[in-house]
Amino acid sequence: MARPKPTIILEQVDQSYNSEQILKADSIFAVYYEDAPINLRTMNTLVNYPGPKYKKVSFSNSGHAFNLADRLNKKFNSVLFSVVRLDNGEKIERNS
Repeated sequence: MARPKPTIILEQVDQSYNSEQILKADSIFAVYYEDAPINLRTMNTLVNYPGPKYKKVSFSNSGHAFNLADRLNKKFNSVLFSVVRLDNGEKIERNS
């Protein structure tokens, strides 16, 4: 089955013809652990270079979130990683 065509909200093409598009998303899907939001980072325990890298735990496609939750459940021998649909968030303002 083919992936549905995305709805383009805004598009900007620069001088080298690279296009950046803002696409409509129905929801954001996040991976939670024990019903709480998480961050995910990786690092080398032997060397402190280049430092920790943080990985994505929220996606606009539910399939990516379910794949990550499944992979983490398998890696940590758990069933406590789950996917939460975020579709009506609270708007917050940045502190100056």
